[in-house]
Amino acid sequence: MVFSSITFLFMFLPLALIAYYAAPRSWRNMVILLLSLVFYAWGEPVYVFLMIGSIVLDYFGGLLIQHNRKDKNKQRFIFVTVLVLNLSVLVFFKYYGFIIANINSVLGTTLQIRELPLPLGISFYTFQLISYIADVYMGKVRAQKNIINFGAYISMFPQLVAGPIVQYSDIEEQLNEREESIYKFGEGAERFICGLGKKVLLANNLGLIWREIKVMPTSELSVVTAWVGIIAFTLQIYFDFSGYSDMAIGLGKIMGFEFLENFKHPYMSRSISEFWRRWHISLGSWFRDYIYIPLGGNRKGLIIQLRNLFIVWFATGLWHGASWNFIVWGVYFGALIFLEKVFLGKLLEKVPAVIAHGYTLIAVVVSWVFFEAVTVGGAFDYIGVMFGFGGNAVIDGMARYTVRTNFIVLAIAIVAATPLIRSLINKLKTKYDFNGIVAVVLCNITILFIATAYLVSESYNPFLYFRF
Repeated sequence: MVFSSITFLFMFLPLALIAYYAAPRSWRNMVILLLSLVFYAWGEPVYVFLMIGSIVLDYFGGLLIQHNRKDKNKQRFIFVTVLVLNLSVLVFFKYYGFIIANINSVLGTTLQIRELPLPLGISFYTFQLISYIADVYMGKVRAQKNIINFGAYISMFPQLVAGPIVQYSDIEEQLNEREESIYKFGEGAERFICGLGKKVLLANNLGLIWREIKVMPTSELSVVTAWVGIIAFTLQIYFDFSGYSDMAIGLGKIMGFEFLENFKHPYMSRSISEFWRRWHISLGSWFRDYIYIPLGGNRKGLIIQLRNLFIVWFATGLWHGASWNFIVWGVYFGALIFLEKVFLGKLLEKVPAVIAHGYTLIAVVVSWVFFEAVTVGGAFDYIGVMFGFGGNAVIDGMARYTVRTNFIVLAIAIVAATPLIRSLINKLKTKYDFNGIVAVVLCNITILFIATAYLVSESYNPFLYFRF
């Protein structure tokens, strides 16, 4: 079940909110847990038991670690055991086929690969499990004694299948006590509708542009067509994923939770380092806190920094998918960030902002070719066309037709990727008081109505991050 579906919007969500607010406050975490398990089982009836097993494992693992504070060896053994079990489940379901395929390629063996469906959200909730057990082990938080509260934290349906990755320390107090109010409910509803509009009205329409272009042989692409296609995907993946994050944050707020922001207009960045402080913030924070800093971070010289960055960005790429193109995508970003740390960052601070911004946008757009390509070779072929190395035409009829028929959605998407619309909404609310608020409410109702109409009439409604 996806948020941008008629089933969720007009059946599951209303019933979920009625159940949540009808329950006494002391039962609401139980309601969240039950609703989340139903939500997950809707699409993954078998794998819901895998999630329940993971919750039970880490719940008791946390308690055992805390109980053995004075016995460091036993504490370390429990932590490593739980950590290995968590990672083993993720590796088995997500990387089993990739590992076997590479063994066959390197050793010339013919080991059979059995296709395993990927449990929804396993990359996200596994990272939450790991962050919890690591924080308990390091003494940053106390183990949660209430298994209902812990289960609600891991399985919480607003951010279950695609994040943001919520660290336990950020939500510990809210699990025990949080404030629900009409004002927060309204804020959450507005944020949810904003995310729904991003997903349905922008991401889906941008995806149609990319879907037509990506299936074309590179020999038939013009330079402009290649750029238009990957720019459409660049915008699609932003509105798809940030839209989901907006919906998750909005739903959390409706139920009294405050989740941290996951996107802050990343395409406004003036360096790749800044881009990754604005894009998928919860993932970047996770890798920083649980891999980069424990490895030594920036403290041990340039060679060690390079090693640490390589490990982090190799893992970041691999986290996104079991394929070499994702690994190349991750290492590509790691290399750029290393260059910015060495010399490029200081240079970007001195050049005009438009040049720094242009460098960042081009680097990011190129990165999405690696991210979306089926093979690394295919990615380089596509990039070759973009920069005129394939001998392709500069512009053709396909390019003209695509730009002409999609100009409005591309223009709206580009503006919506900046802070301009959010600034305008805030200005309406503050400057025009009641009239401004009414205008914003009417705008939200209109977005909800149009998005619903699209969902009823359109069959193209993918969600890119479900595959991760």
